[in-house]
Amino acid sequence: MPEENREGGAVAGVTRVAASDLPIARILPMLPLPHLDREFDYLVPEEISNDAQPGVRVRVRFAGRLVDGFVLARLAETEHSGKLGWLDRVVSAERVLTPEIAELAEAVADRYAGTRADVLRLAIPARHARVEAEDTPVLDPPDEPAVDHAAWSAYTHGSNFLDALASGRIPRAVWQALPGEQWPVRLSEAAAVTVAGGRSAVLVVPDQRDLDRLETACTALLGADRVVALSAGLGPAKRYRQWLRGLRSGPVVVVGTRSAVFAPVSSLGMIAVWDDGDDSFSEPRSPYPHAREVALLRAHVSGAAVVIGGHSRTAEAEALVDSGWAHDLVAPRELIRERQPHVVALADSDHALARDPAARVARLPAIAFEAARAALKVDAPVLVQVPRAGYVPSLACAKCRNPARCRRCNGPLALPSAPGSDGAGSPTCSWCGIADAAHRCTVCGSRNLRAVVIGAGRTAEELGRAFPGVPVHNSGGATVLDTVRPGAALVVSTVGAEPTVEGGYGAALLLDGWALLGRADLRAAEETLRRWMTAATMVRPGSAGGRVVVVAESEIPTVQALVRWDPLWHARSQLDERAEVRFPPAVHVAAIDGTTDAITALVDSADLPDAVEILGPVDLPDGQRAPAGSEDGLTGDVQRLLIRVPRSTGAALARALSTAQASRSAKKHGGGVRVQIDPIRIG
Repeated sequence: MPEENREGGAVAGVTRVAASDLPIARILPMLPLPHLDREFDYLVPEEISNDAQPGVRVRVRFAGRLVDGFVLARLAETEHSGKLGWLDRVVSAERVLTPEIAELAEAVADRYAGTRADVLRLAIPARHARVEAEDTPVLDPPDEPAVDHAAWSAYTHGSNFLDALASGRIPRAVWQALPGEQWPVRLSEAAAVTVAGGRSAVLVVPDQRDLDRLETACTALLGADRVVALSAGLGPAKRYRQWLRGLRSGPVVVVGTRSAVFAPVSSLGMIAVWDDGDDSFSEPRSPYPHAREVALLRAHVSGAAVVIGGHSRTAEAEALVDSGWAHDLVAPRELIRERQPHVVALADSDHALARDPAARVARLPAIAFEAARAALKVDAPVLVQVPRAGYVPSLACAKCRNPARCRRCNGPLALPSAPGSDGAGSPTCSWCGIADAAHRCTVCGSRNLRAVVIGAGRTAEELGRAFPGVPVHNSGGATVLDTVRPGAALVVSTVGAEPTVEGGYGAALLLDGWALLGRADLRAAEETLRRWMTAATMVRPGSAGGRVVVVAESEIPTVQALVRWDPLWHARSQLDERAEVRFPPAVHVAAIDGTTDAITALVDSADLPDAVEILGPVDLPDGQRAPAGSEDGLTGDVQRLLIRVPRSTGAALARALSTAQASRSAKKHGGGVRVQIDPIRIG
C-alpha cells in the first residue's frame, strides 16, 4: 500500500526515512490532476543539495512513477508527520522558475479556476541542455535613449507618463494611439525609458507581423543586445535561448506574442499589450487565460507600470478607466481631427442618396469608385478590405436562399476559382474537397446558386476589370504581404492582413460591412470597429487627400464611431450595453462544457457564491471543440452551461469551480469537463 506524503498525497514505491536533520525541498509536481495541485516535501540527497535550489527543475517519484517538478523552497523542517520520499535528481541547476513567475502562476490559476502546473507549462518552455550550457554576454549599462518627447506630448499627460516611467513609478494607462501613429516607435521609447531607469520591460503584440515591426523599432533605439524577441515561430532551441537571455541578463526589453507575457526578467518596470482586442491573445490551452488579464495580474504582483494600447478600444480596457484603476492616455480632439482621414459612409446625406440611389444595395457604390479614382490619379495606392479570403467562399440557393451543402459530408460549398479559369470553377466542398458540378438544392430543387459572401479573389478580379492597367495585389490566406511599394495600385486584403505602405494609402474601401457587423457574436461591433480603424489608420490624413469609404449604413453606431473617429465613445456604449444585459466585463461568466451528466454533477457539487445565475445548458456553440475525455464514460450530447455572477464575487466563483474540479478528479469521475472563465466567445 502506498504511504501518504504531506496533505494526503500518495508517493509509492520509494525508500522512506525520517526527516531528522536532512535537507528538505518543497516541490510542485507537474501533475495534470486538479486535486494534486499542491506542494509536497521531499528529502534532498547531500550530493545534489547544492543544485536543488528554489526555481530549478527536478524529477521526483510520485505514485510509483517519475514526474517533473519545480523546487519552490528549501526547508529546515517539514510539517508532515510521516516519512518522506527522496528527491530523485536535479534536471538542471538553472533557476527557471523565478519567485515573481511562481506568484504570477498562482494568481493566474486562481483567476481562471485552473492549476499551477497548466500555467507553468505555458510560462516556461521545454529545456534544451545544449542551450543552457551557452554563456550569456554581460551587458554594459544602458545609454540614455533618444526619445521623441514631442510625439508623446501630443497626448494629454503623455510627458508625465514618460517621466513616471523614468523615475520608477508605476503609471497605469489605456493608450489611444493617434491615426497614423508609429506605435512601435512609441512603445519602444517607453520601454527604453524604463530600461534606462534600471528596470526591464515586456511588450506583447498579437502576431508575428507586429512583432517584427516592434523588434525593429526597439533594436534601432536600444541595440540588439538589449532586445529579446520571443515567438513560437523561432523553434524550440532558439526560443529557449532567447528566453534564457531575458532570465539571465540585466534590464532588457522582451517583445513577443501571447506567451511572452510570462517572460522572466530582472526587476520588471513596465508591461504593455498592444491591440488587446485581437483573438490571438486568448490562450487555447488550459486554463485558457487572456494575455491582457495576465498582464494586469503581473503588473499587480510585480508592482510594475502597465499600458494597454491600440487604435480602437475594448470594453475591458474601458472598464479599467471607468473603475479608476487606469487612466486615459489620449490626444485632444483637435489633433485627432487633423490626423484622421476623411471617412464617409453609405447615404450619409440626402444629397449623397440622390446622387447614387443604388448605394444601399451596391457592393461597390459610386463613392467607393470616386475615392479609388482620386487616389490612383495622384499615384497613391488604394486599400480594399474584405471580410473573407477565396473567390466565393459561401454559396446558397438562388431561389430559396438555403445554404448549399455537400451531398457527401454536409460541408459548405464554395467556389474556389472563377468559372472557366485554370481552377475547377465548380462548387466544391470546403471540408472534403469534392466538387459537385450537378448540385441541386435539397429544399426547392433549384440548380442555381448565388454568392453569400464575395471573397478577396473575386473582389480583385472585379476591380481589375474596373481599373484596367492598374496593378492589383492580394494579401490574405496563405499569402500575406508585409509591405507594398508606393505608387498607384489596388491592394485587396482580408481583415488583419493589410500591408503597410510608405507615405500611407490614398484611400481605403471597407467592403461588406454587414458581414462583420451581422455576426452572432457579443463582440461583433467591437471587433468590426477595431478592424476598420486598423485599416483606416494606414490612410493619409484628410488634409493630404486621404479618404476612407465604409460600405455600411451611416446610422449604425459603429459606423458613426468610425466617421467621428471616436472609439472611446463606442467602447463606453459597449460597456453600458453589456452592463445592462449582464455580460463581461460588467460581470464574470464561467462557461462549462461537457456532457449533460458531467456538467450537472460539477455544478451540483460546487459551493457557488450568492447571487449566482445559471444559464442553460445549451448545445455547444459552433466552432467549439468538445473537451477532452467528454466521450468517455458518460452519455449525452456535449453542451455548454453558463454561470454568471457579479464582479465582486468572481474570485469566489473561480475558487468554487476549482474546488469542485479537484473533488471530481479525486473521485476519478470519468468524462471531460472544460471550465473557462470569461471566454471571449460565449455562444
